Order: sequence, then structure tokens, then C-alpha cells
Amino acid sequence: MNTQNTALEALLKGDRDAIVDEWVAEFRVNLTKGNVAHLTAEARSVLDALAKGVVANGDPARFDTEAWAALRDALEAVSASRAAQGSTSGETSRFVLASKKPVFDRLQAKFNKDAAALADNLWWVSLLVDRAAQYTADAYQRTREDIINRQQQELLELSTPVVKLWDGVLAVPMIGTLDSARTQLVMETLLQRIVETGSELAIVDITGVPTVDTLVAQHLLKTVTAIRLMGADCIISGIRPQIAQTIVHLGIDLQGIVTKATLADALALALKQTGYVVTRPKAV
Repeated sequence: MNTQNTALEALLKGDRDAIVDEWVAEFRVNLTKGNVAHLTAEARSVLDALAKGVVANGDPARFDTEAWAALRDALEAVSASRAAQGSTSGETSRFVLASKKPVFDRLQAKFNKDAAALADNLWWVSLLVDRAAQYTADAYQRTREDIINRQQQELLELSTPVVKLWDGVLAVPMIGTLDSARTQLVMETLLQRIVETGSELAIVDITGVPTVDTLVAQHLLKTVTAIRLMGADCIISGIRPQIAQTIVHLGIDLQGIVTKATLADALALALKQTGYVVTRPKAV
């Protein structure tokens, strides 16, 4: 074990709790919120994992080696927790960087008469903490991206519900812009519901779609084709005057596809095609 690892191991063994307390206090100087007990638990977990890397003779310049595996795991846990709580990447990195001061203070006291050894140890610890802080920021970013992707997927599923309007009649109200990913999700969900319910007719309502261009029209045509391949028919509703003009202007061919201006009109036609007759009772 080199001298820097030995010196830091001795500090962590002898002053672990005091370092944790000073670390948390240093971090909280410019922090208006934060549970002390939670911060202390995070600091202890990181410090204990760091101690394992030090004992394993880890080199800060090679932070991706097995010696620092426990420390990387601890930092990822901290990043994931803070990302879920809404903390920023900067706050998460500052939390790790705040560990420098209590360690630096002890190194200065230990090597106050040996300037060369003090410089070597300060540089070694500084490099280690900086690498840990950078790793924390990267882990935080990965976690945030995972959260955002999961939320986007959940929003997609919520924004494309398949509704059973009547026996044998399903409807998909589209809201927002259609893209390839969303169209694929709509098709998968709708086709599965057609199989589950044995429906003969599906209504795709585009009232909530702001604009229809060539790409959107292609997505609609793919959806209609997939529905027909399942043995069901399709009606597109929500064809407003502006959308009708756009479709004509773009030269998009919707021949063979039944279209209606409103969802109500589409439902009335669907009921008629499936053999239902809706009548209003005569007033007595």
C-alpha cells in the first residue's frame, strides 16, 4: 500500500464519525433544506465505500478499476436518491466535494512539518474526490434520463387510451403530435384490444391532433392497414375543415378510408354498420 493510501486509511479509521459530521456541516452551509440524518447516512455510506477502495490500494487516476467498485456503487445510490427527490446535479456533486475540507484539515495537521508529504497527500485526495464528484454527476445524469424516459413512456400510454364505445366498437382518441414511436404504441395497444374484445370496428379520432402533414398521414395509413389485417374496419374522425384542406393540398390519398367530421358522427356510422339502431323514445 502506498503512503497516500496508508495516511488516508489511518484518518478514516480514527476520525470517521467526526469527518462525517464536519462533511455534512460543510455541505449544509449554503443549503436551506436537507434532512441531517439522511445526509449523515449518505456520507457514511460513501465514506465506508471509499475506505474499502483505500484499503484495496486503489489509485484515483484509475477510478474505473475494481478497487473502487464499492465507492462507485455508493455514489450511484446517492445520485439515484437525489435525482428521485428532485435535487440538481450541481447539489449532488457539491455534496461529494464537501468531503474535502474535513479530510484536508486533518492532513494539514498530520503533515504540518513536511510540506512535500502534505502536497502529495492533498493532491492524491483532491484527485480522488474530484473523480468521485464527476462520477456522481454522470450517474445523476443517467438516472435523470432513465426517469424522464420512463415518464415519457407512461405519458404516451396515458395519452393513447383504447376505449370500448360499444360492443364491437373501439375508439382511440389521439391528442398531440403523432410520431413513429407513438404510432407504434397505438397500433400495438389497439391490435391487442381488437383481439381481446373481438371488435369489428375501430375509430381513430384525430380531433386533438393539431396538424396533419405527410408524415402524420403515413402514420394514420399504417394504423388503418394494421387494423384491416386483423379483420376489423376503421373510421377516422375529427377531420376538420383545415385538416381536410391540408390533406387535399398535400395530395394525400385517403380513398377507401371512411372519414367523419366528429367522433359522434363516426360512432353513429359504426353502430349502423354493426347492426344497431338508435332511436329516441316518443314522449308520452
